[in-house]
Amino acid sequence: MDEQGASSRDQVEEKVHRTWKEGQATWEEYRNVVRTCREATRKARVHLELNLARDIKDNKKGFFNYISSKWKTRDNVGSLLNEAGVLVTEDAEDAEKAELLNAFFASVFSAKARPQKSQALEVREKACRKDDFPLVEEDCVRNHLCNLDAHKSMGPDEMHLQVLRELADVIAEPLSSIFERSWRTGEVPEDWRKASVTSVFKNGKKEDPGNYRPVSLTSIPGKVMEQLILEVIIKYVEEKKVIRSSQHRFTEGKSCLTNLIAFYDSMTG
Repeated sequence: MDEQGASSRDQVEEKVHRTWKEGQATWEEYRNVVRTCREATRKARVHLELNLARDIKDNKKGFFNYISSKWKTRDNVGSLLNEAGVLVTEDAEDAEKAELLNAFFASVFSAKARPQKSQALEVREKACRKDDFPLVEEDCVRNHLCNLDAHKSMGPDEMHLQVLRELADVIAEPLSSIFERSWRTGEVPEDWRKASVTSVFKNGKKEDPGNYRPVSLTSIPGKVMEQLILEVIIKYVEEKKVIRSSQHRFTEGKSCLTNLIAFYDSMTG
């Protein structure tokens, strides 16, 4: 049931109700119009929910947005304890609680040590032989862009996935060049390192910032590059037979069930 349809039916009910109060319609006529509008609203809601459930594979975002809209309460971040043990109440500014959570997330993050002297990008590019890294093919980038799910959320750069899909033929070439240069130099564009972070409560006391985990929404082109790198790593691992056949977790086509079956066969064979 769309908002426009519901609004139109509400307007009809208000008009008939006003007509009845002015004596231009009987009570029975008013009640019949109300029943008709409410029945149409019920059918429209059922039709909408059926379509959302049927198309959930292609439109997960729309499904969960509809479910979220039905919650009467919103679970926002409540009171939090800072490092001094002082309770930052719910009435405090959101920025203060955000800084508190950000400080905790940063405290448990361990960055790799960087070399003291950073080399120029050109120097690092020359240090890497051309055969050290596979080329980023334009066709491969285009395929990833064409397969983007337009219903997913945008990153902090506000580049909509539908736009990236429609412009796949145009931006595949420059993106492939950016991906390859980033791969060879080890540098990631600054916009791709930004993220919209949301804190999600896990369990325990809600006052403890340690009981929240950060969920990051990053740039879509950056995610595409991650998928390309993952594919190359998986291909290398498979070709070099790095993963043994006894490995089941984090392996495509295998799971706890296949692990149990293999264990059962080895014990009873």
